[in-house]
Amino acid sequence: MIEVKKLTKYYKDFLAVDNISMTIRKGEILGLLGPNGAGKTTTLRMLTGYFRPSSGSIKIKNFKMPEDTIKIKSLIGYLPESAPLYHNMLVYDYLEYIARIKGIDDKEKRYDRFLQLSDLCGLSSIMAKPIANLSKGLKQRVGLAHAMMTDPEILILDEPTSGLDPNQIAEIRDIIKSIGKEKTIIFSTHILSEAEATCDRIAIIDKGKVVADDTATHLKQNSKHNSVIKLSLKGALKEDAASLLQAIDSSLDVKNADPVEEGLVSFEIINSGNRDFRPDIYLKIKETDWIIAQFSKESQALEKIFRELTSKEA
Repeated sequence: MIEVKKLTKYYKDFLAVDNISMTIRKGEILGLLGPNGAGKTTTLRMLTGYFRPSSGSIKIKNFKMPEDTIKIKSLIGYLPESAPLYHNMLVYDYLEYIARIKGIDDKEKRYDRFLQLSDLCGLSSIMAKPIANLSKGLKQRVGLAHAMMTDPEILILDEPTSGLDPNQIAEIRDIIKSIGKEKTIIFSTHILSEAEATCDRIAIIDKGKVVADDTATHLKQNSKHNSVIKLSLKGALKEDAASLLQAIDSSLDVKNADPVEEGLVSFEIINSGNRDFRPDIYLKIKETDWIIAQFSKESQALEKIFRELTSKEA
């Protein structure tokens, strides 16, 4: 659907986007994560045709930038971080104005589209209200309706939940997930839990480079950083069990943990490498008469992975 190769953008001598390559499949929701100044907005603006890359290529369906920019723009609905709304207009009048600009001249078609967008974006109760009187969350909904007016195949949303309260964030997230059943969506965000709950895939950008690109689950599972195995045993003495576990491999850090219930001994086994030691642990315990009451692996949180990938010195 979208193919980006070696995308680079300079602002005079400043390198904002550095040799980014990625493929985004049809129907996928991609979350673009990164700290302020990482290059997220610049990347999105190049994908929408608002900025021309310094080098590299963008191909969307069978069209290429910059030769087919007009055709590509017709496939995309774009919502910048600050929705471009006319605050002195009523919501209905604003959508009517946008529909005419977008070439929906037939009155009946406009009305049908307004009904669809009103239902999807939750606008029915505010159609007769001035945009200036709306909360930021409701303004974002109007902005989404604007971006979706022509029913585009691709939606590009820049920080759609920025500045919203938790309830508003949940509402926008539900809208994005609903839209994502039929469309390809790329959206940038600072809210890691939002990306994890909403996206099929996450790309983390730092200093203009993609430093990670995978599902949230795989990012956590494949992290080179610490994972923790939680183990509880019945019928074992704490000292004997700790000695057996530590003898499996010198890289394991075996720590005592509070028992999950009476009569058990519990441990947190910290693994600083990539190898999964659960089979080794299971086989060792199988040689004893101990009973495994709890045995699970916890990968580190996405937030920790994000910090470690984006906090390195330049």
